[in-house]
Amino acid sequence: MGTEWGVNRSVAQVHALLYLSDRPLHAEEICEALALARSNVSTGLKELQSYQIVRRVHVEGDRRDHFVAETDLWEMLMKLAAERKRREFDPTIQFLGELAESVNGREDVPTHVRERIGRMHEFIGTLTGWYADVRNLPKPTLVRLMKLGRGIARFLPGKSTD
Repeated sequence: MGTEWGVNRSVAQVHALLYLSDRPLHAEEICEALALARSNVSTGLKELQSYQIVRRVHVEGDRRDHFVAETDLWEMLMKLAAERKRREFDPTIQFLGELAESVNGREDVPTHVRERIGRMHEFIGTLTGWYADVRNLPKPTLVRLMKLGRGIARFLPGKSTD
């Protein structure tokens, strides 16, 4: 599933193994279980830790580092979304803002290009604002909102989605 979302295959495999494991695993166990090189496992663990969906833990009596995955799916979703926003959306909105400012009023840039860049900047800004609003909702509220799906549209003014 991770590779469909643009995640490196070995990173996705390491995450899946840790998520499904009933105990913390050390790197050698991960290498053996997945038939991956130690360097791939090490890189994968660092990547997953940067997303904060895998963490290092101590196992008493063992000096090696062990790893566990976040098992709360809502927490995992929120951590993944936050990191993807930081890595992908934040730089994009900054770039679009700078680009929109640099083409504003320039006669050598067609009007429709300036307008589309401005609309894209506004759209990404709106999307990141929506994300910030949703991220601050309590988990039970977020779950109810998601379960409502498009049914919530009937409470909003405008055209029905049915």
